Amino acid sequence: MLLKRYFNALCEIFNFYKEGFMNLKLGKTLWKIIIIKLLVMFLFIKMFLFDNTINSAFNTQKEKTNFVIKNLTKEE
Repeated sequence: MLLKRYFNALCEIFNFYKEGFMNLKLGKTLWKIIIIKLLVMFLFIKMFLFDNTINSAFNTQKEKTNFVIKNLTKEE
């Protein structure tokens, strides 16, 4: 019975937001622009800034281990 009450409450909340977004005109366009901008930003960051990973830089497990140990114990 308690589970059914929570499910009904979640359905009511979902329907509330669904009806609110269905009546928007400018808001829909703005949300689409925001989502497209976020996707472009994350794809750009992933492709160009985080391209060089430890798996692409080193071939063997020993090389990876030595690199990590060297950087963890590096003194500056």
